Amino acid sequence: MTQMIHSKYGYEPPEWVQADARLDRWYKDKRRANKHGAFSLVKNKEVQHEQIGNGSAKAQFNRQT
Repeated sequence: MTQMIHSKYGYEPPEWVQADARLDRWYKDKRRANKHGAFSLVKNKEVQHEQIGNGSAKAQFNRQT
């Protein structure tokens, strides 16, 4: 029988402790990315619209001068 390790989830075999650590890191990275808007499609669309809008405003300004 393998040596049981005490983790924050209780006593588990070493393989489970490693799997829990990988899942914890993955979840932490995902939360960090969501917090900073990496997966926000609405934010990305707004930025694209602003860039398109600014480009057309610059073109109209250049036509007037």
